[in-house]
This record gives sequence, C-alpha cells and structure tokens, in this order.
Amino acid sequence: MTPNSLPISRLWRLAAEHPDALTAALCGILVILGSLALQFGWLGVAVLILPAAYVIGGYSSTREGLTTLFQERELDVDLLMIVAALGAAGLGLWRQEYHLIVDGAVLILIFAISGALEGYAMQRTERSIRSLMSLTADTARVVMYGGEREVAIDKLEIGDYILVKPGEIIPTDAIIIEGYSAIDQASMTGESMPVEKTSGDEVYAGTINGVGALKLEVHKTPESSLIQRVIRLVQEAQTAAPPSQMFVEKFERGYAKLIVGLGLLLATLPPFVLGWNWEETIYRALIFLVVASPCALMASIMPALLSGIANGARQGILFKSGAQLEMIGKVRAIAFDKTGTLTTGKPEVIQIVPAAGYTETEVLQLAAALEAHSEHAIASSIVSAAQQQQLQLSTATDVQAKIGQGIVGKVNNQIIAIGKAEFVEATSELAQISQQLQAEGKTVVWVAKGAQLLGIIAVADTLRPEAAATVKRLQKLGVEHIIMLTGDNEQTAQHIARQLGINEVYAELLPEDKVQAIKQLQTQYHTVAMVGDGINDAPALAQASVGIAMGISGSDVALETADIVLMADKLEQLAQAISLGRRAQNVVKQNIVFALGCIVLLLAANFFGNITMPLGVIGHEGSTVIVTLSGLRLLRN
Repeated sequence: MTPNSLPISRLWRLAAEHPDALTAALCGILVILGSLALQFGWLGVAVLILPAAYVIGGYSSTREGLTTLFQERELDVDLLMIVAALGAAGLGLWRQEYHLIVDGAVLILIFAISGALEGYAMQRTERSIRSLMSLTADTARVVMYGGEREVAIDKLEIGDYILVKPGEIIPTDAIIIEGYSAIDQASMTGESMPVEKTSGDEVYAGTINGVGALKLEVHKTPESSLIQRVIRLVQEAQTAAPPSQMFVEKFERGYAKLIVGLGLLLATLPPFVLGWNWEETIYRALIFLVVASPCALMASIMPALLSGIANGARQGILFKSGAQLEMIGKVRAIAFDKTGTLTTGKPEVIQIVPAAGYTETEVLQLAAALEAHSEHAIASSIVSAAQQQQLQLSTATDVQAKIGQGIVGKVNNQIIAIGKAEFVEATSELAQISQQLQAEGKTVVWVAKGAQLLGIIAVADTLRPEAAATVKRLQKLGVEHIIMLTGDNEQTAQHIARQLGINEVYAELLPEDKVQAIKQLQTQYHTVAMVGDGINDAPALAQASVGIAMGISGSDVALETADIVLMADKLEQLAQAISLGRRAQNVVKQNIVFALGCIVLLLAANFFGNITMPLGVIGHEGSTVIVTLSGLRLLRN
C-alpha cells in the first residue's frame, strides 16, 4: 500500500458518505474562483468557471425539478430556484453586468448548502430512529444433539433451542427454559434498570443478557419478534406523511403555479404601469421567484415530527406515524381499559381470613396443594402466595375441576373443596366479611374441609403502581375527561375507579360496547384516545382518534391496531407522549409562522427596499435552515 493510498481512500469514502456536502464545497470553490477572475478582469476564465459552478451545484435540483414537471405535471421550488439563477445569468450577459452571473451562482451555491444542511439534519433524525436496527443480531447459537451451531436469524424455527451467553444480544423473542439473568431491556422498553428473568419468562430480541447463561426456546418466528415489528413500524412512520404535511405539499403545488404566474406579470407589467426599465423589472421578478418560494414552509413540519418520533423511540414510546404524534397532542378525552392497563392483569392474594380454630397458613397451605393442579389465574395466584411463604405442599389426589364453580380433591386423605360459597356449601360465618371484600372489588374464594369451613381467600387484580399518579398527571395536563371501559362487573370497576380518581365508568362491556362508548365520546370531545392491551380492546383502539397499546402485555392484535405503543408497559409514558405531541404542535406552528413571516418580509424588501439577489437568497435559504434546525429541538427530552 502506497503512503498516499490511505488518505485517497478516505477521501473517496467521505465523498460517498457526504455527496451533498462535496457538491456544495466544489460549487463554492468555483464561485469564489469565478468571482476572483472577474475582479482581475479575466472575463474569459470567469465565463468558463461560473457555468461549471451552475452545473455542479444545480444538477440535482434541476433533475428533481424537471422530473416533477414532466412526470407529475407539477412545478416545485427546485425548478423555481434554477429558473431564477439562469435568469440572473442571462440578464448579466444581456446587460454585460457580469456580477449578476455571480449572483445567480451564489443562489445555486446557497441552495446547495441549504440542501446539504437539511440532509444532515434529516440524517441525524433518521440515525436516531434507525439505531433500533443495529440491535438485531445476525446469527444465533442453536443447541443441537451434536453440540452448538451458528445459524442465521432468518433460519430459526419455532421449537429451536438457543444458547445466549453473558453479555450477548438476545437474537430473537423466546422463552427461558434454563438459567437466570438480569436482562437490559432499555433499548426496547426504555427501562433504566435491568429486569430479572428466569425459567418461563419471555425475553425479547435486541435486549442484552446480563451475567447468567440462558437456554431459550424459540416460540415465534423471528420476523414476528417485537423488535422486527418495531423496525417495520418505524420504517412506515418515516415514509407516511401526516395530514399537515400533505396539506402543505398540496398547497405548495398550487402556490408554485401562482408564483410563476405572478413572476411573469412582474416581469412584464411594471415598465408599462410603474415606468421601471426592463433590466430592473426582470431583476426584481427573479428575486421575487427566489424569496416567494415556500422552501421554509415545506421544511416546517417533517423534520420536527421525525425528531419527535425519534425522541419517543428513545423513551420507549413508539409512534407509528407523524400523524399520531400530531394527534396525541390534541387529545381532549382518554378512555382506559381496566384489566392489564390500569391494573397489572395478574391476580394476587390480598387477604386470608381463617375461620375460628384455623390459621392463615393452614388455609393457604391446603388451598395451594389443591390449586397446584389447576391452570386458572386465581389458582396460580394462590400457589404463588404459598411459594412466597415457602410452604411445604402436600400432594393432592382425585382432583376434579367444576367449571365456573371451583375445584375439589383429597389432601392427606381429607376432602378439600375450593370455590364459590354455594359450591363448598359454606356457612354464613364469614358472609359479612366476604360481602365487604367483594364490595372492595376483590374476588372471594371459599375453602372447606369436608363440611367444615376453613376460611376465605381474597384475590384481586392489583393496580399498576403508577396508575393513580398518571391519572393526576393527565388531569394537570388539561385532559378534560378520563373514563374507564371494562368488561368486569360494576362493583369491581367502581372500586378501582375510586382509587384512581376516575369519575366515569362503563362496566360489563362487550368489545362492540367499547366501540360505541368511544363513538359517544368523539361526538362530545372530538379527539379521543383509547388505552388498552387485549384482543377485546382492538376494535375500540381502531375507532379511537388515537389508539394506544401496552407493548409487553399487549396482544399482537392490539399492537398492530394501535397508533402508539408504550414499549415498557409504563403508564407514565402516556403523559410523556402527550407532552411530546404538544411540543411537536408548538414547534410546527412556530416554524410555519416564522416561514410565512420571512416570505412576507422578503417580498416587502424586494419591492420597497431594493434588496440584491444574494441577500434575497440568504434570507430565503437561511429561513429554511432555521426552521429545519428548529424542528431538531424535539430530539431533546
């Protein structure tokens, strides 16, 4: 390798990575050289150099403008800039005022620099979003009978066993079958602390294994893993234009035609009406084309919204499109599903009330011995409570489940029955306490030995720790109305609502009832958000102005239907999403006002202040760069 080959290769790589910057730099060098040639009176050299600056700096814009003109039959700002620059050059040759050729070249140069800066701004936003893609591993270590083998991720099949060593990226969503470790899920859920996981727990592709080796079983195809769904949704979000951007683009097409029409009038009427000379008229008309072009207006929206999407992704909030980032900032009412959204969705033993002559430990120990043979969620909570107390469980025999009633079997050769009061034929000894517990939204399980009542166990779906604080935060943010929608019974729903400070509750709802409730809210509040996690929430999520799903506990249908996903299942992210949406709205509004204000000021200066072409270009392109950089403010938390 020669000494100069490394720098040359670096230059080629830089040129390939930054073509817009290289184009602007070459154009700038040629403009400076052409200007110097004119200063020294070398007209022939200047006439050779400056056209090269036009070609190098304006080629990309000319190609885009002509493509839009011939393929879409529309005018755009790129073509207007080129026409203005060529018009300045033609006027300079006509009047032999060759500095006008330099003015046209400066227009193209600043347009090229502006394009390069906008490109960098957009790349920065896109890098923040696409950083998710770097989290995916290329291969997985598959455990086979003959040992281990590296397999490409897309070749994994359901049922494969894979080994993940400490510190490695988990290659695909899977279930732990052996091992224990703390998993760093920050990349997927925004959680700052590692989450401890062991056998039976699900782990997600793109998260990082801690200090323990894990053996995993693949339970879904790699392309349907959480991170792959996120990547697909992010890619769609980058290309989907929100309503405001679509309106501005539609406005730009008509506006460009209007500018061309007015430009033609300004290039022909003033000599007859105002007594201007033709040279001054054409020059002012060309400046008009530059300063009236809506470049800054076009750059007011998408950089800001993409920055907001990137910011949300870093916080574990996935916006599926810029439209939803805009919409969440306008929400006036929010409807919450109860189970799995406001609550954990996992029943827990809250209280044990033994009958006279028995202890809480005896009641729990006998109940857990029998419930260990059931797959019901309440049974799991009772067994889990016994395990937490490290109770020794006897073996139950002749176990029979009675659907909707309870379960019966033998423990230590004694018949144990667990279930509803009428199923266990319980006495009224604890009836009053049972009624009180049920009024508090708890499910009561009766436990009996033969004909003798042992006690009752109160089980409840516990509130998410952050639920009450989230409701208060939403109210402080000015959300006008917060309601709960649930299929649970009225008594339980009202109890949960009172704990959270929610005033309106719709209980015992079917999925179609939730849809009707959302429609009713929309007639009153217009922009309504729905937060849910289950398959039964999907229709309501689709009906809502903004559907928000819980990322971890949410069903696949809910995740696909929702517009926003809270990746860490943290309700406080909802308030963050609304705040981010409102910030995005404010930034977009500020950008639009600033862009329109600059156009008005530059137009006034053109007709009353006699600004030059370079000053008009600097004002026009400068405003475009400013609104682009303004949009990047949303990258900050």
